Amino acid sequence: MTNIPHLKTIQTEIIDHVGWLRYARAPVNAFSWEMLHETRAAYDALETHDDVHVIVIGSAIDSHMSTGADLTVFADATPEEMQTWVADCHALAMAMRSGTKPILAAIKGVAVGGGLEICLHADLRFADAGAKLGQPEINIAFIPPVAGTQALTRLVGRSAAFQMLYSGEVMSAEKALSIGLIDTISALGGVDKDVQTYAANLAKRPANTLTAIRRCLIDGGSTDFRSGMEIEADQAGRLAADPNFKEGIDAFLAKRKPNWR
Repeated sequence: MTNIPHLKTIQTEIIDHVGWLRYARAPVNAFSWEMLHETRAAYDALETHDDVHVIVIGSAIDSHMSTGADLTVFADATPEEMQTWVADCHALAMAMRSGTKPILAAIKGVAVGGGLEICLHADLRFADAGAKLGQPEINIAFIPPVAGTQALTRLVGRSAAFQMLYSGEVMSAEKALSIGLIDTISALGGVDKDVQTYAANLAKRPANTLTAIRRCLIDGGSTDFRSGMEIEADQAGRLAADPNFKEGIDAFLAKRKPNWR
């Protein structure tokens, strides 16, 4: 079991095998170097924690998911420093996309810039009815650097990604749902509860199968169809060799609940 480190800008909590990673840098969860590095530290701790089966990205501040990078920190940043920032952002994105556990996002309040981009690497995104979402980096002559350009294109499609990034629009949850940026809208103030309920149920599923599904959809979805089938075949073989597969069949035939390993 991995211990979760004490962090200044990120809150962590484990409830019913659901590990919460909440942005917690008042007043608006603007990302500093410390917050970026603590986000990675918290994610790594939850990913390797024995009691965590599902990870949720959320916010400890109801009015703000995040306003993105703290621009006061970067006002005098050199190009070399920004390249280091982007490299650290990319490392976080790749860690999330290559992880073994499902990742959900509970989005509420203002969710723009890098704080939203991190949520783009979740498997599913739930948003509060009052959420406002967008990638307004064009307004400071920049682009989304947390692998946001790549995640957006794969998530909402090339045309919608162009429209989002060209306009810098901050949109309603309803519009975000219509273009596929989010998957579900919760009643006002209800997103954390809804995500916890969904995640706790997901946490009861066989962990090795959840990992296999992630690999097929994330890795397979980023390659050509034939290569994706090879990933699928490899994962199917791994699952067939695991005791969970026999347990699932035995439980189904015996009409009982399975005991997942």
